[in-house]
Amino acid sequence: MDVLWLGRSGCDEVSLVGGKVASLSRLALDYRVPPGFCLTTAAFERHAQSPAAEILHPDLRATLAEAYARLAEQCDASEPSVAVRSSAVDEDGRSASFAGQYETYLHIVGIDAVCRAVERCRASLASSRVLEYGRRHGLTPDGLRLAVLVQQLVPSDVSAVVFSVNPITGNADEVVINASWGLGESIVGGTVTPDTYVVRKTDMTVVSKQVSEKRRMTVSAESGTREVDVPRVLRGKAALDDGQIREMATLAMTLELRHGWPVDVECACHAGRLYLLQCRPITTLAALE
Repeated sequence: MDVLWLGRSGCDEVSLVGGKVASLSRLALDYRVPPGFCLTTAAFERHAQSPAAEILHPDLRATLAEAYARLAEQCDASEPSVAVRSSAVDEDGRSASFAGQYETYLHIVGIDAVCRAVERCRASLASSRVLEYGRRHGLTPDGLRLAVLVQQLVPSDVSAVVFSVNPITGNADEVVINASWGLGESIVGGTVTPDTYVVRKTDMTVVSKQVSEKRRMTVSAESGTREVDVPRVLRGKAALDDGQIREMATLAMTLELRHGWPVDVECACHAGRLYLLQCRPITTLAALE
């Protein structure tokens, strides 16, 4: 299969879609996950001569165009804004997450731009940082396989990263939430100091709120994203209210129970709705033991 859809049959097969997409596809059956499709490892192996091929095979480009048109119908938009994300077979494992090693492109609009983003994702498989990270975790270049997810982009009012266990102290009775305005890249990329909220699991009490001066945010631009100044009225305002804090904490706790291990969850709020974007194991806790 060259294309598999989130929440549909076959899209939970790690060898075809990678760890990130397989996990997200399973969750799409029960949670609000934006729609999307995955170009599988099999598709690239069939249509590309090398992992770093810079030009998509015409057959693969046609397949991508057809899938993007179907996604447009689902999104009720002629050219939907999408996130294009790498998803490696060995990604989001409990010992090696590969978090931040592969490429992600946000607010990609139109089939030509989507094709270019897919090509860049594929090229990241042969980047020096990916090869070195894999080597440190006992993976050879020949063992690295990559799929690419194309998913509707949520125009986040607020983005958050939620840990079902306190990642600093290892306290298993605390959920920790980092949240800020706009798209989540400003949190992941470290360009903003996000708010930090701590929730006690036993009684869902918000035991701590650290509201930061959030000066920068990531927003959609004409082609991709850009960093802009946060409006002054929002800089010192809490990104989440207590209801949103508890909703995110409950989501993380539910996912931890479902998987059987502590989770690192990326989510977004838009127009009063909470969207699940990613769920992976917290791989840093072992260092605290």
